[in-house]
Amino acid sequence: MFVRAYLRASTSQQDATRAREQLEAFARERGLPIAAYYIENESGAKLDRPELFRLLSDASPGDICLTEQVDRLSRLNAADWERLKMELAARRVRVVALDLPTSWTMLNPKTDDFTARMFDAINGMMLDMLAAVARKDYEDRRRRQAQGQAKARAAGLYTGRRENVARNEGIASMLRAGSSWSQIQAATGCSRATIAKIAKRTTASGDLGQ
Repeated sequence: MFVRAYLRASTSQQDATRAREQLEAFARERGLPIAAYYIENESGAKLDRPELFRLLSDASPGDICLTEQVDRLSRLNAADWERLKMELAARRVRVVALDLPTSWTMLNPKTDDFTARMFDAINGMMLDMLAAVARKDYEDRRRRQAQGQAKARAAGLYTGRRENVARNEGIASMLRAGSSWSQIQAATGCSRATIAKIAKRTTASGDLGQ
């Protein structure tokens, strides 16, 4: 059994490694070394997360996916959560979350079969519940954000997200220097959509390709 730590934050402006010390302390108290870390800045509301699926690909049956909270693993809608659960079940990867004490029993090799099965059933139910709560929290925050923006627009106050001028000028410079989009993503952590927007702007101004 290997313990594989999964750490996630939603945006590149957030620190995905924030909970690393907590996970290390939790594993250390139980005498379990962490075999690998899988760290990414991706929304928990989408299923397509490279590091999460690299964890699943690396895992062997019986391995543990250790995470700080269930919402680090999932803010997925019901259909995508079922797909992720199917992947976990097919690979026999067990989820242990610091905010889900029923999952901690999976780390105790002395648990008898009956107790293990009981906790497995309870844990599955609690995982579903916390995943549903995480999704609701995500949808509530999105709805409040949209309402606030609509109110600000009506009052003539909303101007959208402030542009990161320094970063975008750097991206434009890298484009002019011939850097590939993948190189720019690796260097800046921005999305391909952002690069496309800046490339279009730079081309329109006549700065690209001269």
